Amino acid sequence: MNKMRVAVFASGSGTNLQAIIDAQIQTIEIAVVFSNKSDAYALERAKTHNIPVEVIDHKGYESREDYDSEVIKVLEPYKLDLIILAGYMRILSPVFVRAYKGKIVNIHPALLPCFPGINSARQALEYGVKYTGVTVHFVDEGVDTGPIILQSVVEIEDSDTEETLLQKIHKVEHQIYPKALELVSSGQIEVKGRRVLKKS
Repeated sequence: MNKMRVAVFASGSGTNLQAIIDAQIQTIEIAVVFSNKSDAYALERAKTHNIPVEVIDHKGYESREDYDSEVIKVLEPYKLDLIILAGYMRILSPVFVRAYKGKIVNIHPALLPCFPGINSARQALEYGVKYTGVTVHFVDEGVDTGPIILQSVVEIEDSDTEETLLQKIHKVEHQIYPKALELVSSGQIEVKGRRVLKKS
């Protein structure tokens, strides 16, 4: 079986990276973990599992496009089939999205198209919805607007704070992301317009 060579992008602690590693998805090989922050704990998680790491600090680049062009150059030798965003706290430029068109997956802590962007749990609480959730989607040139691969619902209780709601959301993230990546990497889905369909 040919495994998909993937890069996991993370800027922080890397709990979703850990969930992906722990899931031992048979159809992917994590070729590299990339970060824009040298102190991201995700890098330590990668090193523990002997996964190569690359770090490029985004400071010092005049534009997002300049930075992403450098990232593309650094990643080229890894011959990647898929980019997995796992808490990567930068919006990708059109330069990057076009270089890996249809090959970038992100996880978002809400039921898109509701509450895109940052602070999604806070947005959900402030709006007063009774349910939020998690969305895994392909990345396009918009912000959280690409075709949806999988979604899972999280109930909001009256007693929830932003912190408790985030804890519930993260738990679901760690379950749903490996499942979505397995669907993508095993060729079980196809994208038709905005819809991601399971192949019959």
